[in-house]
Amino acid sequence: MSGEGSTPHPPKVETFDVPGSVNVDPKGITRTVDRYRVAEFGLYLARPAPGRAQFHYLESWLLPALGLRVTDFWFNPGHERDQDFYLDVVDIQRGGDRWRATDLYLDIVLRDKRGLEVLDTDELLAAATAGLVPAAGARAALETAYAAVEGLARHGYDLVAWLSSVDIELDWLRR
Repeated sequence: MSGEGSTPHPPKVETFDVPGSVNVDPKGITRTVDRYRVAEFGLYLARPAPGRAQFHYLESWLLPALGLRVTDFWFNPGHERDQDFYLDVVDIQRGGDRWRATDLYLDIVLRDKRGLEVLDTDELLAAATAGLVPAAGARAALETAYAAVEGLARHGYDLVAWLSSVDIELDWLRR
């Protein structure tokens, strides 16, 4: 989605309450999580996506060291997209068993082993211009995206190969 020509929005914030088995989405809606798993390198969650026409389930990994959230959407018939993973550039904070992710606008659509596309640079720049993201935060988001693009490109756009090179091994329900 392009933010061009629209009013910039503040960064979206999501919380992940592991002991409560819930995820509070950016709109403040509490979603039940089927499965959380804390790993040395991040947090995994799997949950239904009720009320969404495009997809019915999602699996995500929060990877604080990389500043990324990697998601596998389970698309509904007729809404499939040419993507294998969706990477959000995020700032991840952890306080005990609760995690918080602030979306920094930039997204990467990964077509595993085929290529990628960076989205929403215009939204990040509009938010920075409007003072919703400090210049240092915008720069950090861009550097995070550049590092992910470079890492993925260096490994043939293979998510598993890139993450293995930094000692991260993700597991998924359906992969």
